[in-house]
Amino acid sequence: MKIMSLCFIMLFVMSCQDHDDEAATVPDNLLTTNWVDPVYGDDKITFKRADALPNEGYGISFKENGNLIERSSGWCGTPPLVFSDYQGKWQQEGSLIKITQDNFPGNYNWRIISLTETVLVVTRVLTDQEKDHRELMKLFDDAYALLKNTSCSDANDWRFAGYGAKACGGFQGYIAYPITIDVAVFLQKLEAYTQAEKAYNIKWEIVSDCSIINEPKYIECFNNYPILKY
Repeated sequence: MKIMSLCFIMLFVMSCQDHDDEAATVPDNLLTTNWVDPVYGDDKITFKRADALPNEGYGISFKENGNLIERSSGWCGTPPLVFSDYQGKWQQEGSLIKITQDNFPGNYNWRIISLTETVLVVTRVLTDQEKDHRELMKLFDDAYALLKNTSCSDANDWRFAGYGAKACGGFQGYIAYPITIDVAVFLQKLEAYTQAEKAYNIKWEIVSDCSIINEPKYIECFNNYPILKY
């Protein structure tokens, strides 16, 4: 299965506050300051205003020039957490905050629920690309659902097929399936997903590595699961 999430490992710990973290609240734009101590609940994120970003904690700083700094430990969440800064851009359209970064998760949007000099409450808003990706994953899930409750006891009853499309060409990977299911329907659903991903890559100018995914040589059953052997 295609795994879209990326894991960032930080290489150093900030030993002191950077002077650039300081951002006084602008009277006509309360957003341009540092927001820290996020509390998550009911699809909302509540931040507190701060004079500087924390050394060891999440925070985001909106600058007047449209730049931003996100202090994060990455997206793994695996201890020990090491925090570092990620640069990005932001723009505000009414209550919508559009955030752009080169690192994962890339582009995302927040909708301002409430904003005062001390508290910012936002909710996540899916971008058009995220909506397209969600529909893409539904196609994969539709095919994968046919494999539900299947058990591998005899490898001779299993086959494999390529699925997905890397932006640079070739399959994203291979998946095993039993010949006891409706194979024609399964392969049609898998092909629908593959073609949809090709279109998605073109539409959103997705970049990928150009390594070739090797085709499996055979399948083995282990603990009732099919294992692709290369």
